[in-house]
Amino acid sequence: MIQTWLAVALATADPSAQALANEGMSVDVVHFWVSKSESAALDVFRRAWAAAGNQWVDMPAENKVAVQRVVSDRIANGYAPAVMQWNANEGSRELPEMGIVQDIDDIAQADHWRDVIPATVLDRISYKGKVYFAPTNIHAENWLWTSTAALTEAGVKTPQTWDELFDAAEKIKAAGRLPIALGGTRWEVSLIFNDIIYHKFGPEGYARLMSGDPELVRDPRMIEALDMLSRLSRYAEPLEARKNKTWADATAAVGQGKAGMQFMGDWAKGELAARGYSVDKDFDCSLVPGTSIGYFMVIDAFAFPLTNRDGTAEAQQAFARMVLDRDNQVAFSRIKGSLPVRTDVDPAGLDRCGQLGLEMIRAKKSEVSAQSQSMPSQMSEGWISVVGDFFNDRSISPEEAQQRLFDILAQR
Repeated sequence: MIQTWLAVALATADPSAQALANEGMSVDVVHFWVSKSESAALDVFRRAWAAAGNQWVDMPAENKVAVQRVVSDRIANGYAPAVMQWNANEGSRELPEMGIVQDIDDIAQADHWRDVIPATVLDRISYKGKVYFAPTNIHAENWLWTSTAALTEAGVKTPQTWDELFDAAEKIKAAGRLPIALGGTRWEVSLIFNDIIYHKFGPEGYARLMSGDPELVRDPRMIEALDMLSRLSRYAEPLEARKNKTWADATAAVGQGKAGMQFMGDWAKGELAARGYSVDKDFDCSLVPGTSIGYFMVIDAFAFPLTNRDGTAEAQQAFARMVLDRDNQVAFSRIKGSLPVRTDVDPAGLDRCGQLGLEMIRAKKSEVSAQSQSMPSQMSEGWISVVGDFFNDRSISPEEAQQRLFDILAQR
């Protein structure tokens, strides 16, 4: 929980800590965009910031948890970073609630963000009527990426139903290739389970579960969903073989044709493109069967911790304005595999996958909050842990996993 990792930092922060000299518009940026495509996308902002005569001190971290650790350590030492990468989700509101981040509402008003940013995004970046986060892009989690070579060899087409998906997995396996590519982290498994939940429970049931309704966990459909997830686990490498692999490694296996399918957000498209692979030639994109009426939105953003350094607040505001620049938005998303958060950008140049995503965003009824965006942080982490452990450990029964999920949601 955000309160947990920041509580000690706030309690021990030295208010008299001396700020380092700040020359011009300088920011230190803590982030976890470290894969090939993520780093290339971040270069759009790095170059734009430098082109304006400003300084960017890069502070990459391995993952979201590492970012939290770095930020809490910096706050404890009285020297908070100027900028930190963050997902604008339900839990992110804890940051302004605790009074540790700078609002950027003046910039949002001056640049008319409320006129060009979708209501769903605005809701996630705001707290008590003020804007606190600079959104970089919109991702969707419910994509299925398929290898053209692997599917062709197996004699199957891109699956449109779950029956077709299991049939494809079996035939890909028979052809000697890995049916489902997966890295070693639990959150990758949770993305698959979210798709299954939507398929089994429908939009209303999905929304209730993602908002933390424990009673619905006891529904018989939860056992059916867990059975489906267990069945899928037979088509992925065992944890021992993939524990040191990342989602990007799994994506590369699809591009290379070593694996047939990957359940992953559209950042996988950015990684495939960064590695030289092309849609319709090397890979195909489609929304996961049973989720084609929904777009499981994830909103990436930057937050701006309060600091005691002269000039930092002005630099933070300039940074936020730079992030929402139309050209920067388009350039970033083309590399990242995502969609811009602005609705007034020119969509020309988006590939077929991007055009499909844009259609879903424009059909406002299609917007669905991803699990990681809907649940409070601690609940979300608990959910992901249970689902990942169940997938990786066949000694855990569906009934036991069901009870664990109930316990997680019942703690709210």
